[in-house]
Amino acid sequence: MLMLQNCASFTAAFLLLALPCENVFGFRAIFQRRRINKPPSTRNTNVNVEVAPPAADTATLAAGVEYLPQDITELFGRIQQVSPLANMAMENERNDLGGLIGSVHEMNGRSTHGPRGFHALQHTESLPWKTIETSRRGPVSHIDRIDNFNGLDAPLLRFRATLDGPCVADPLASLIMDLEERSKWDIQIQDVFEAHKIQDLPSANAAIGFAYGDCYRLGVGYCRTKKNLGIDSREQLTLCGINNFSDGSAMIWGVELPEQHNDLMPSHYHRVTRAKSHLFSTTLVPTGESSFDVEYLLQLEIGGKIPTWMTTPIVMDSVKRMFKCAKDVYANHDALHPSVAAESLLLSP
Repeated sequence: MLMLQNCASFTAAFLLLALPCENVFGFRAIFQRRRINKPPSTRNTNVNVEVAPPAADTATLAAGVEYLPQDITELFGRIQQVSPLANMAMENERNDLGGLIGSVHEMNGRSTHGPRGFHALQHTESLPWKTIETSRRGPVSHIDRIDNFNGLDAPLLRFRATLDGPCVADPLASLIMDLEERSKWDIQIQDVFEAHKIQDLPSANAAIGFAYGDCYRLGVGYCRTKKNLGIDSREQLTLCGINNFSDGSAMIWGVELPEQHNDLMPSHYHRVTRAKSHLFSTTLVPTGESSFDVEYLLQLEIGGKIPTWMTTPIVMDSVKRMFKCAKDVYANHDALHPSVAAESLLLSP
């Protein structure tokens, strides 16, 4: 225990790496006296993907579809396997695409299919989840884990939380992505930004497939933690997106880019130990007009020689602190509005 306490200051830095896919979106929440509206759909059948011109200090990304993993369907399949809320959203999306709408009613201007959220889930688990923490205090009510999921050493962690406010992913991503906002609760963050924006979202949606929702944010993000107590910094480069679903749900997802794409790393930083997220998703499902459940999945390989038994408790504590901040952000839902209007996503920075 003493060792864990002594290591807390530098292992807290790993939370940035534990939240990789949100890090692709360079925006801050703007508070305005107006209602949140779902970004318009970006779907069409155009197949050419272009990328927004990079900022002066970023490398040039010439294409976008080529950075989508060839097994993108397998990625979403694994997310469905481990996240019941993600599975709920995707199955409803498939039913809508097939014309099987079922029981639908309006919620915040979007449709939802009968009972939603954790209360609608069956209590049986098909995977060997181990409950490691439950609580009625704070937004995070349940934490589970699977050791050696998919044959990997890093444990798969699952956090379940309930928040009051509009069911939109943007404020949560902003809380994690914006350097100023992030520094309020994570003292170890050094840098986080969108390195490259994939601008042609309709083409990206055509490549991903419409059964997984409407992807309205997509790009390549970079994040880096501070060096502390002799422990080197960690860095990640991830392809990430936010998908909206027709039933009002939303999902933030990401996949680590292989090292063959290290040319996309920012040139003004020297290379340090690479951390890798083998699986990441955060699914938000509405449960009422102003409430929603969140299921956060993470399988993180820290890299280096630091054992997972040392870092996992610190990551758990950090994720809970993040959700406490999110609770305050979403509680101000009367004044909350996405920071970037949907139209601006198709504009050059």
